[in-house]
Amino acid sequence: MGKKSIIKWWYPLAAVLLLALFALARQERAVSAGADAPPPVLVIDPGHGGADGGAVAADGTLESGLNLDIALRLQALCRFWGVEPLMTRTGEDIAYPDDAGSIAAKKVADQHARVGLVNNTPGAVLLSIHQNIYPAAAPHGIQVFYGAASGSRELAELAQANLTAQLCPGNRRVASPADKGIFLMKNAGCTAVLVECGFLSNPDDLQALQSDGYRTKLAAVLLASYLQYIRGTTT
Repeated sequence: MGKKSIIKWWYPLAAVLLLALFALARQERAVSAGADAPPPVLVIDPGHGGADGGAVAADGTLESGLNLDIALRLQALCRFWGVEPLMTRTGEDIAYPDDAGSIAAKKVADQHARVGLVNNTPGAVLLSIHQNIYPAAAPHGIQVFYGAASGSRELAELAQANLTAQLCPGNRRVASPADKGIFLMKNAGCTAVLVECGFLSNPDDLQALQSDGYRTKLAAVLLASYLQYIRGTTT
């Protein structure tokens, strides 16, 4: 995506938000841990996609589409700030193996492919984007989950604090360990976090997530959190 697309999304509040947080993170990213240490690579994972639409809101809004939209905004902002991310998918279509005939088999194949991409990327830092859902409408808010690898909890707590402060100050949710049943988070061998950006079952969260400006702000805070994190680990 080019600069015209970025400017289209670039609402004044989002610009202030990104610049303010980026100012905290902007330092020379010299690797002090050792000359042979690979530079960090942000791997952006838009959850679900293809045959797996993920959660579905009452009005038919699919999780997979929201995840991808936020991820593409994050990718564009990354490039604007000189960060070249790696995406696990860039569209709704996913190429599956010929022998993956059922939806379940396609999901398994896709998850294995994502894990392979992450674990074969030196210096990877995984950020997986998702949406939450619940049978009742009351639960709401953003929550960040972390994997077992070193740095995951630190990145999750940083992202949770930034997202809460900037987008939902009343949110009482805290960064927590990812469920062991989440294949990608369980098998990622790198710093890994999963962000549940809101509840599709909550009318207020859904309305916010359907706003271009809000999705841009989500992407901005996620980028700023990543930059703050790598500042702390590579300087």
